[in-house]
Amino acid sequence: MSILKSILEKYCDEEILLADGFDNAIIGVDESSYRLIYSKQKCIDILTKNMTEEEALEYFSYNVSGSYVGEKTPIFCDDMYQYN
Repeated sequence: MSILKSILEKYCDEEILLADGFDNAIIGVDESSYRLIYSKQKCIDILTKNMTEEEALEYFSYNVSGSYVGEKTPIFCDDMYQYN
């Protein structure tokens, strides 16, 4: 079962916002605010499938982690772990 599916089942009564296109970058949920936690490195890895790393970093900074969509805005964690 995917992490996202597990979270949505466990917290089915809570409003949870998703960052479109980054389901595979979800690493958990903040149980005090019910906000999804995404791995920044995994998000960059997803973006580099269609752009250079420099473009991905700029895009991520401006359009993803720099976006605020209210109290349930997802958390982007710089987890400092290299996923292979």
